[in-house]
Amino acid sequence: MNPDASPRSLTHHHDAAGWSDRIALSITLSLRFLADTFFAKRYGNRAIVLETVAAVPGMVGGMLVHLKCLRWMVDDEGWIHKLLDEAENERMHLMTFVKIARPNWFERAVVLIAQAVFFCFFFALYLASSRTAHRLVGYFEEEAVVSYTRYLAEIDEGRVENIPAPDIAIAYWNLAPTARLRDVVLAVRNDEAEHRDVNHAMADALDGDGSRALAL
Repeated sequence: MNPDASPRSLTHHHDAAGWSDRIALSITLSLRFLADTFFAKRYGNRAIVLETVAAVPGMVGGMLVHLKCLRWMVDDEGWIHKLLDEAENERMHLMTFVKIARPNWFERAVVLIAQAVFFCFFFALYLASSRTAHRLVGYFEEEAVVSYTRYLAEIDEGRVENIPAPDIAIAYWNLAPTARLRDVVLAVRNDEAEHRDVNHAMADALDGDGSRALAL
């Protein structure tokens, strides 16, 4: 993902329409409440747990679309590559914030549990309604943009130290050697805004005839 890319709008929100969107939005708001309660303003630690979960949907979706296309011998319309790229990108977010926040043993245990539970849930959801699954990811990414915007505010106001960017982030986003944490958070926020738009677009496509062959 290009850190210099300009997402459509950092404040973009997809209005829920129909039961599928409302279910996705309700799940998102419930998980947002839990994250706010557990992590408060510990944004680096929040990122570690949330990014390990965020890396699941792209891999699950890419795998299931791949198998669907094999079974029915249909074109994937570029979805597989895009979803797997998203999974890889989210994994790199995780690797970056591990270097920044250095999780303790408890947070690592939470990561293991959260990923196992969410993988099973999202796999079942994608089988039941791929449209709802993509809408859910779109809403997740909307909240991620909000979280990283607040993270930036904490850095700008001096409440979080603007430490040097880790080498892994400088290499991945092709940042300047003098890049700081603020540059990393900006790059990650742009990635999340892109994932938001892509997943909302995929959910919208599954409403029409053009991509219905990819609905599971």
